[in-house]
Amino acid sequence: MLEEHTTQCPYCGEHFTTFVDISQGSHRTVEDCFVCCRPIEFVIEVRGGEIARVDSYTDDETAY
Repeated sequence: MLEEHTTQCPYCGEHFTTFVDISQGSHRTVEDCFVCCRPIEFVIEVRGGEIARVDSYTDDETAY
């Protein structure tokens, strides 16, 4: 199940819309920014079948 989510690129600061697959539960994924094309690591937390939190990191930051 895909859910639309608006996020801000940690590199260029532009906002864009992406789709999160909440059927995977909490997970990590990498997606390129639709504006500057740099890789963003998303850490997605799903609770009760809904997006609870989405954090984004640059490729030189460490996501725990």
